[in-house]
Amino acid sequence: MLDPVAADALPGDLDPALRSEIAHTTAQALVHQGRATEDADVVRRLVALVETEGLDVVAALWSDSPPETLPGALWRLYVLREWVRRDPATVSERYRLGVGAAPVHEVVAGVADTARPEDVRRVADAVLSGVYTGDLAVALERAASFCQVLAAGAAFDADHLDVVDPQGADRMTRGAASLVRTAEELVAAAALWRAGRLD
Repeated sequence: MLDPVAADALPGDLDPALRSEIAHTTAQALVHQGRATEDADVVRRLVALVETEGLDVVAALWSDSPPETLPGALWRLYVLREWVRRDPATVSERYRLGVGAAPVHEVVAGVADTARPEDVRRVADAVLSGVYTGDLAVALERAASFCQVLAAGAAFDADHLDVVDPQGADRMTRGAASLVRTAEELVAAAALWRAGRLD
């Protein structure tokens, strides 16, 4: 990873082509090295990348990358995991609300029926571990299904909130739409990976 001084120089200071090259190079290096190792500790460190390097550093590397690229897909996975890590109670509640509306996605996502905070944390970690130890396309599809269930739960939550806090309900509805869009992007990235075209 870049040292903090080099990372500070990334936002806005680099030519867009160079930023893109850095994003692709770092994403490919992480995925290649992670998939080449059998060391569980290395995989754990890769899963915890945002915790050790900081969200700002990872954002500087990948957040501007299009969703149909490897760095763009990784960015979405790491942001999803970070949301789960920071607010597991809300995520698990939204997941429980959304399960009935998205039963197929529930099965693919693989969250336990109870959907407790520790269950959603475990799934977020398992999805990212799958990037490095399993089929990357399956990991992306699991994350997409997780997003679909959360989107359904956010929509139900927005319906309940509409009477008491219309602005909050509107924000939540936009958030649900964003989760659906993220799910669609992850499914598209999975298809590209299978076709050997996710770079």
